[in-house]
Amino acid sequence: MFHPRRTLKALLLPLVAGLALTALPAQSAVAASTLQNVGFEADGSGVATPSGWSEYGSTGASFVESGGRSGSYRLSHYASSAYKVETYQYLSGLTNGNYTLRAWVRSGGGQKSTYLALKNCGSAEQRTDLPVSSRGWIRIVVPIRVTNNQCTISINSDANAGNWINADDLTFTSGTTNGLAIKGSDVSSLPKSEAKGGVYRTSSGSTGDALAILKSHGHNYARLKVWVNPADGYNNKARVLAMAKRVKAQGMKLLVDFHYSDFWADPGRQDKPAAWAGHSYSQLKTDVYNHTYDVLNALKAQGTTADMVQVGNEINGGMLWNEGSTDNWGQLAGLLNSGYDAVKAVNSSTTVALHLAKGGDLAGTRWWFDSARSNGVKFDVIGLSYYGYWHGSLSDFQTTLDDAATRYSKPVYVAETAYPFRLGSEDVHEDIINTSGELVAGYPATTAGQTAWFRDIMNIVEAVPNNRGLGVFYWESTWTAVNGNGWDPTDPSSGNAWENQALFGYDDRPLPAMSLFNRR
Repeated sequence: MFHPRRTLKALLLPLVAGLALTALPAQSAVAASTLQNVGFEADGSGVATPSGWSEYGSTGASFVESGGRSGSYRLSHYASSAYKVETYQYLSGLTNGNYTLRAWVRSGGGQKSTYLALKNCGSAEQRTDLPVSSRGWIRIVVPIRVTNNQCTISINSDANAGNWINADDLTFTSGTTNGLAIKGSDVSSLPKSEAKGGVYRTSSGSTGDALAILKSHGHNYARLKVWVNPADGYNNKARVLAMAKRVKAQGMKLLVDFHYSDFWADPGRQDKPAAWAGHSYSQLKTDVYNHTYDVLNALKAQGTTADMVQVGNEINGGMLWNEGSTDNWGQLAGLLNSGYDAVKAVNSSTTVALHLAKGGDLAGTRWWFDSARSNGVKFDVIGLSYYGYWHGSLSDFQTTLDDAATRYSKPVYVAETAYPFRLGSEDVHEDIINTSGELVAGYPATTAGQTAWFRDIMNIVEAVPNNRGLGVFYWESTWTAVNGNGWDPTDPSSGNAWENQALFGYDDRPLPAMSLFNRR
């Protein structure tokens, strides 16, 4: 595992790391109206309190060392014994209004807490936790409204022995992020779960409607997949229409995810529906249009118009193989545009998304959307699945997400993410992530680990430049272990490989991560 390089002073400082400084108010720092020494380049390596900054807490646990993100140096927090330290800078003479702190950070994880904060600004203190990223730098943001012409910028660690963070290249500028417009989840499995006896409870243990429980925790968007003619009769047009009424009745928005299949469509398989087998490419374009129009127009007719539509699901290799494979981009483009045209024919204001998996694959995402653009594919937003145990590091994910938003000038969102809250299956079917070796470093399979994962994904999306980060869908938040509600619609005895990543625990109550829907 990576550890920050140590200067001689950094090696000696832990000897006194447990000694607390006399408490000093933040205002004791020399105030300025703009953030000073933002790259920690003013003093060189080994300085305990960098120019322009002040320190409070464990002596020597905050210091400058070599290895900056863009320059020669960075700020580090580290000690060989448990420590608490704050590195802060007080600003005064500010014009009241909205501001955003941006910073590049790294963390080895394991702390009780580590975060950036904006406080003493006249409004409620705002914090953003540091994600666990041992190697790659990650940009995070903290928005605030200043109402008293001053603000304190604060970098905090409450850490165990040997824990470390790095921070560099901070900015504090007027303007703010838009927050996350989408705080939702895929609930496609819910109707079948309920039909097979699935129970959902409130935090107090009372039985309740899963959608209402999600809404009470701040959930504002639901994602529903559509299969053409699935073997078990779920996730078809009729079931989606029924679920859409429930979603809209809760005041939520609706994303409809077209798989153009009777079964799961993903990077490994994009099977045509049985009813479309043997159809020519020209007929498949008509099939896509008619199916898309039919479902969406029925939704509109019952007063539940879709707010967003995915034309295809995880279509890294295309859809409706083999005719719509990425081996033939001209034909794939025709199919995608057929879906786009159908969406807009029903409701011109419905947002059309294209959805890929492998959210940490910069080269693959560029190749796909460059090809789509050069072939005239029409779309409004970009969705990426990102599962950290499969799709690269958090730094890889941020790089890919930021690049997609900037390169194509489109809003972006996380179409799918999830994380285990425990290991050990509740049913007889082995969970898809069931050993500690499959986890992301720094994120244990605990309720705290799941919460940290979802929180850090949200933080990365909020930090997308130019406010192009729309939000996040948690995948299958309600897919708990219920006999008969397994992964295979053709096999009633199939089990659930995902219940340890739901947002309802094995006691059917909301898990702590669900409360993140209530974030700003």
